[in-house]
Amino acid sequence: MEHSTVDLVDVLSFVRVVETGSFARAAERMGLSKPVLSRRVARLEEGLGARLLTRTARGAKATDIGQTYYARASGVLAELEAAREVVAEAVTQIAGPIRLTAPISFGIAHLNAALVEFVAQHPQVELDIDLSDANVDLTEGGYDLAVRIGTLADSSLIARRIAPVRKVVIGSPSYLDRKGRPKAVADLADHDILLYSGETWRFGNGRDWETPRIRAVMRTNNGDMLREAAEAGLGLCLLPSFIAAPGIESGALEPLILDREPAHGALHAVMPPGRATTARVRALVDFLVARFGPEPSWDPCWLARNEA
Repeated sequence: MEHSTVDLVDVLSFVRVVETGSFARAAERMGLSKPVLSRRVARLEEGLGARLLTRTARGAKATDIGQTYYARASGVLAELEAAREVVAEAVTQIAGPIRLTAPISFGIAHLNAALVEFVAQHPQVELDIDLSDANVDLTEGGYDLAVRIGTLADSSLIARRIAPVRKVVIGSPSYLDRKGRPKAVADLADHDILLYSGETWRFGNGRDWETPRIRAVMRTNNGDMLREAAEAGLGLCLLPSFIAAPGIESGALEPLILDREPAHGALHAVMPPGRATTARVRALVDFLVARFGPEPSWDPCWLARNEA
């Protein structure tokens, strides 16, 4: 048997009449006119197929079946109000679980320390962290937040820019002494290249872009492995500065100044629409923006090579 859909405002109208004992007082409490409230109660009774209220000269009183319905309906409405309060608390308090995903290299090198500091400031937050270079579905995976690098394809997500992600071509001094130091993008064709799987190298000035002819001697989907291979003298690689910076600062790697800059990206906080409203997620995003932006601490080594 099909059941008609019950309008919760109709139910609330009935509950308020029982509580106040009067259509007039119930209407005043709800901010409705008495005729509108009366029609709502009548519609509820019609939909249920039962008389819930007995109208009297002094007001209204629940019938026996109406009293039974009132006991159940008022409990449901109380549960809904409690649920609303839970949501309101979640929206205003920095507490509760945050499920997030981030790239492996960035997560280990920089995000881990930042999250430790964030939890120290907000001890009622519970983090569930998934480090992965895969572009996972945030909604399907139940994620509140993703830290992502590069182009954002899904326009249904809410994104906030955290910091620039600049790239740099690097090689070990031993390799460069042996194979020479490229000065132009075209010179890369003469070198052994360590390539991030699926990546295309692009260089330009913001308007015109050049894709060099390169010969990959190694491919991997992990930036740290590329950096270690470059430090070992296996070839040149193009890496985000947050991965390359430690090797450059130690002297194990040398940044190469070419005639054009590598294409750059940005670090973003990405959220499904419903998750972006919670106080804990907003607080974490604000924290990451302040921690890493607008100019990240790992970039002086990269900037120095361009300002020299």
